[in-house]
Amino acid sequence: MKAIRCREWGAPDVLRLKQAESPSLERHQVRIRVHAAGVNFADSLMVGGTYQVKPPFPFTPGLEAAGEIVETGSAVDGLRVGQRALAVLRNGGGYAEEIVLDAAAVVPIPEAMDFVTAAAFPVAYGTSHFALTHRGHLQPGETLLVLGAAEKSPENPLRKWSLSLHGELQLFWRCRGDRR
Repeated sequence: MKAIRCREWGAPDVLRLKQAESPSLERHQVRIRVHAAGVNFADSLMVGGTYQVKPPFPFTPGLEAAGEIVETGSAVDGLRVGQRALAVLRNGGGYAEEIVLDAAAVVPIPEAMDFVTAAAFPVAYGTSHFALTHRGHLQPGETLLVLGAAEKSPENPLRKWSLSLHGELQLFWRCRGDRR
């Protein structure tokens, strides 16, 4: 298997595509063939050695990935081979052709969501969710104005989340070029 490997702290140009050993599978884990991986500011912090998690060298960055489950451990329930799924990798590892991780960190992807969207979902939308609920204490009946909303579509995951969690929430979007 090939993976993007980091052997020293630095800018993203220290990363190299290398042959890597395929991880063994334990009974509570799943193996996913990666179709897409998220690229985030946190990944660059990890590669630079300034993220709160500092894996030992060499390591594979990538905090989120999406793909198809190709193998499940004997104790895994609720996930199956062939299922599309996204994964949250707290210690990195997503920049690889395949990943192995605890089934608890894997979520099935809805049929309407593509791999690229799913791979970008956990960090970006998880951060938004945390900021709005735990830091901003957003409550039903309040109004939220989203500036720089690159995606105004009703299919936007943040919009769906806000409507499902806060049915009474008023949500306004503003994008560059939006003349309303």
